[in-house]
Order: sequence, then C-alpha cells, then structure tokens
Amino acid sequence: MTGGLLTGNARAVLSDRKDDLYETPPVAVHALLRAEKLPHYLWEPAAGPGSIVGVLRGAGHEVLASDLVDYGVPTHFAGRDFLMERKAPDNCQAIVTNPPFKLADQFVAHALDLCPKVVMLLRLAFMESERRRAILDGGHLARVHVFRKRLPMMHRHGWEGSKVNSAMAFAWFVWDHDHAGPTELRRLSWETP
Repeated sequence: MTGGLLTGNARAVLSDRKDDLYETPPVAVHALLRAEKLPHYLWEPAAGPGSIVGVLRGAGHEVLASDLVDYGVPTHFAGRDFLMERKAPDNCQAIVTNPPFKLADQFVAHALDLCPKVVMLLRLAFMESERRRAILDGGHLARVHVFRKRLPMMHRHGWEGSKVNSAMAFAWFVWDHDHAGPTELRRLSWETP
C-alpha cells in the first residue's frame, strides 16, 4: 500500500471490501460447464448481480439466484442470508457459487449440509488448511479443477481503480455426497478452445 491507496495486486482491507463481492468472470463459468456435467436445477446463493447465473441460465439450467444484498436484479431473491437457510429450495440438485472469501469455510460446510452436490469457485490455497479437514478430507471432495492460467482479475463490486491481472490461483471445487475415495485433480483452461 502506498499512501493508503492500493497498488498492483494488494488486497483490500476487510472494511473496504464491504460485502466481499468479487464478480466471477464468465469465462470461468464457461470453463466449468466444459469440465463438469451439472444437474438441471441449481441454486446460486451468493448471486450478486448474476455473473454466474447468467452463464448457467444461458446454458439451459434453471437457477434460483439469491443474495443477502439487493443488487436490483428482479429475477434474484434479495435479503436471503444463505448461512441462515435451513433447507435447499425445492428441486435443487446442486449449489454453484463463488462465496464471499471471508465466509468461504462456512459457505462450503453449510452447503454440504443442504445439498448433495456443491460446486464452489475458491482460491487454490483453500486446500492448505488444517481447520478445513472435515470438508476437504471427509471423502466427498470429488474433483478440483485448477485453472492452468490465472483468471482475469475479479475486481471488488464498484471498483473504479485500474484493472490488473489476478495474482491468485483459483479452482472449481466439486463435492458430491455419492463420491467415495480420493479427490481427482484436473487442470482447466478458461480460454475458448
């Protein structure tokens, strides 16, 4: 940080990140669809303005979109705190989201309690924690799709500063209650084949 301003790939302090919304690049969702067969009925519980939702709906999925914050999207349910939900919506077959980073552990654990299939875009460093042993080593983490190249930068919602490339590695983590055995690691490209 220089004089209180962020430069390069420096992380914003939590108070500046507000609702922790960093919109997912559509290319990341297209790459997921090429790599993973998703069920028809999906729930995106941290939908924000809808970057994941738009791609999934465009691919023919029915997606219930919800978020704690109202971003003014009429097809989304605003004011819904995912961590307070007690059951998945009717017909929900999978949860697909890019959770707020500050709540990623809680989002994953809660999603696994609500739905048989969970797909989350997370930092690759999510794998490096002892405190996440229950969700990472519980036998249901089926696949991790690691991006070969860094994703285009996900800037904080409302960011007006310069646009830079991402310095963080991301991956799609796929949990499946029907999976048993070791986790499969795959490399994934977000670039159009």
